[in-house]
Amino acid sequence: MRCHTNGYLERLEALEAPTLLDFDTVGTDTSWEAALLAAGIAIEAARSGGFAIVRPPGHHALPTRQMGFCLVNNVAIAARALQADGVERVAIVDFDVHHGNGTEAIFADDDSVLYASLHQWPFYPGTGGPDEQGDTTVNVPLAARAGDADWLAAFDEHVGPAVARFGPDAVLVSAGFDAHEEDPLADMRVTADGFRELARRCNALGDNVAAVLEGGYNRATLPRLVTAALDGFAS
Repeated sequence: MRCHTNGYLERLEALEAPTLLDFDTVGTDTSWEAALLAAGIAIEAARSGGFAIVRPPGHHALPTRQMGFCLVNNVAIAARALQADGVERVAIVDFDVHHGNGTEAIFADDDSVLYASLHQWPFYPGTGGPDEQGDTTVNVPLAARAGDADWLAAFDEHVGPAVARFGPDAVLVSAGFDAHEEDPLADMRVTADGFRELARRCNALGDNVAAVLEGGYNRATLPRLVTAALDGFAS
């Protein structure tokens, strides 16, 4: 309820039969429980410095509706939970191949949360372009077919310095793996080594770092990509 309206949450809870909620998001009678578990695990990961391996993902979910396979915004809910615990400033770093429009919208007018995103652009959902910036909003659009060197250089030039200037008390990572060279939904060239390095750089941003799984749609490659990221977060 710190991130979504009561009316929207009530609609999710009331789902009974499989329902096409919008053109790319389905809800069923088990979706509410799944959303609660995913958000709860994200909160626990944020509090413990862990990696929440959850579905559904969350970063497209807006305050009033679902979007892009996402029902509730797990990383935003985790950030608000940390703030309720007494953490003042939270930075969210998003390296999913899609722009996290829902996360940006939730915190657009809140200077206590920095949102920084690396993503393919122009691409779904059509937001996060080069002119979409703010005091605590940093969008770093990348062209299709960008590889490890491009993503890491963009992180070093834009994301790392922005987080350092912001000075967060905690860092949450929206860790998406759909920028991988074998992912079916995008057109990027990031490798397992690239994700390991992105995670290592994220881990160096502060003393309190946690991550939440977002996209990644090749089930054959996703386990080793998450493993590579875990190696990076641990280094």
